[in-house]
Amino acid sequence: MLILPKTMEVVTLQLPSYKRYQENLDTLLYHLKEHQDKNIVVAPEVFLTGFDYEHMATAAKFSANALKTLKKEVNEQIVVFTLILEEGEHFINQAVVIHKHKIVHRQEKVKLFKLGDEDLYFLEGKKKKIKPFEIDGVKYAILICFELRFKELWAQVEGADVVFVPSRWGKQRKTHLEVLSRALAVMNQCYVVVSNSCDEDMASSSSIISPTGEVTMNDGVEAVEGRIDFREIKKMRRYIVMD
Repeated sequence: MLILPKTMEVVTLQLPSYKRYQENLDTLLYHLKEHQDKNIVVAPEVFLTGFDYEHMATAAKFSANALKTLKKEVNEQIVVFTLILEEGEHFINQAVVIHKHKIVHRQEKVKLFKLGDEDLYFLEGKKKKIKPFEIDGVKYAILICFELRFKELWAQVEGADVVFVPSRWGKQRKTHLEVLSRALAVMNQCYVVVSNSCDEDMASSSSIISPTGEVTMNDGVEAVEGRIDFREIKKMRRYIVMD
């Protein structure tokens, strides 16, 4: 019989992406080592390369090699991030989840942000792939940045205990990121873990949000630490029954 944990320690990163890709990978590897005591580590959307549209093939090749490196490094932790990859003649923005040296979940970004020209460079993913997945009995789900705005996708991730939101969300719409992610946690009675870029034009706002809407956030740090308490999820879902 699988015994679920009462709590899990989580760190969500809040980092800038530099033009030198290797510097970004080294930073991520540093944080994985620095936070070995954490069960979950989440990094911002396309953190390794940023949206380097002028060098997409180079970014995709680097990301594929970095993925091999990260698979070797990640054992007991659950590590979540997105990266640019090449698929046939197209580029995709793919979320990956690594656990025990394996990729246990892949999911391409479905809602491409036209204001950022994403639709000009990426092939959109299949909507049906946005759904909860399990690791050791815990249900997780992923919404990638702009996808957080679509209420039909909130319904697709319903039932997840934890929703990850890796993002490159602009500073001008910072309040939107904070309001939407908090509302998702309350609506779906789950934890929401946001990891956003802190580039100069980005919103930061990396956070860990409880099913009651309590927010752990600090724009002044590279790593926001917190705890997922599964008793809080059960308590909220029993207290306010949504069916």
